Amino acid sequence: MSGPSAVKETPIERREELVEFLASGARTTDQWKIGTEHEKFGFRLDDLRPPTYEGPRGIGVLLKGLTRFGWAPVEEEGKIIALARGDGSITLEPAGQLELSGGQVDTIHATCTEVTTHLREVKTVADELQLGFLGMGFQPKWKRDEMPWMPKGRYAIMHRYMPLVGSLGLDMMTRTCTVQVNLDFASEADMVKKFRVSLALQPIATALFADSPFTEGQPNGYLSYRSHIWTDTDPDRTGMLDFVFEDGFGFERYVDYLLDVPMYFSYRDGKYIDLAGQSFKDFLAGKLPGLPGAKPTMKDWADHMTTAFPEVRLKKYLEMRGADGGPWNRLCALPAFWVGLLYDQTALDAAWDLVKDFSMAERNALRDGVPKYALKLPFRNGTVRDLAERALEIAGHGLARRTRLNRTGANEAVFLEPLIEFADANQTPAERKLELFHGKWNGSVDPVFREFAY
Repeated sequence: MSGPSAVKETPIERREELVEFLASGARTTDQWKIGTEHEKFGFRLDDLRPPTYEGPRGIGVLLKGLTRFGWAPVEEEGKIIALARGDGSITLEPAGQLELSGGQVDTIHATCTEVTTHLREVKTVADELQLGFLGMGFQPKWKRDEMPWMPKGRYAIMHRYMPLVGSLGLDMMTRTCTVQVNLDFASEADMVKKFRVSLALQPIATALFADSPFTEGQPNGYLSYRSHIWTDTDPDRTGMLDFVFEDGFGFERYVDYLLDVPMYFSYRDGKYIDLAGQSFKDFLAGKLPGLPGAKPTMKDWADHMTTAFPEVRLKKYLEMRGADGGPWNRLCALPAFWVGLLYDQTALDAAWDLVKDFSMAERNALRDGVPKYALKLPFRNGTVRDLAERALEIAGHGLARRTRLNRTGANEAVFLEPLIEFADANQTPAERKLELFHGKWNGSVDPVFREFAY
């Protein structure tokens, strides 16, 4: 959920331009990059409450403090709401969750270095403000109405619209954190294969990364409550996109899907115009009630693309959206998992062999069952754990074949180790926290802020 897109204000003359926009993302194999994003919850060390934007210990002051590391401020109506450095950015989710959108890098080693640097910089400033940061999928302690709201125009629009289309959308905005990776494709055919593999296996990532078992201080009956929230956020813009598996799927079919997703806004002259629920098709025809006679630009289209939230999202690259936020080592493990599966042709073929005969009903059963049962969800003659072990094996071989070594000669497969450990133990991060909650934490979630903070 970043800010307005940086695409040019070119008027859209033909529907085909929308298809061409997606197709223009194709890159040759040697140009493929890795872009990792992650979000985290801020909390005040004294009372564990999420910091507001305003005030001497607020998120605004934190952002200003980070400018000492060469981050340039981005303002909306005179307030710093984001930071930019190189091709990376730091942005705010609706309740002040801090998001790093990393630069485009060549290896998982580089991703991990970037994350390490970022967490060190944030900690330096946060320590001065007596703030901490926690990586989990869902806010473990505070109620929805105890979460602050950040001063961003698009969030005000979403805040009004979300309750009209689902009961958990405001929780998605204010109380969830994720880690995701953005990956390239070589051609339309390559995009289609990667899209299908990653959609079918997204529940496996959700299971391995499940880390949101608490709501308002108590177990909520889920292992990835964050993943469950997406099932009741907004059916028009979420889900498993069954059409991706249909014959003839490609850029054009995805454009059809996006044109059916209701709009949120248009960003004009530095202001967000509320168009919630209106149709981009009407916009193309110059018949939008909220902007009579106006026609969209490519920037409007790029912004609109960011308002669909399926499990895998296509832009000029593919975004893997199924994982809960977590600690440092899992912020490196998520891109490693998907790069291993998708950036090596042998691994991609093996991953497709693993999922190609899943039925639509099976894919949706995985999606719907994993938030509660994670690795222990039954599947065919085994469980999701069996799928996870197979996927991790394929990913490990894929990373080994890439032979991107660090200074000590280790390849990128080392970053899969925390995930392999969860699969071996048949125990997710959420289940480990539940054990602590029922054991040495004596039924309190407060220790999570100490023991699992960055």
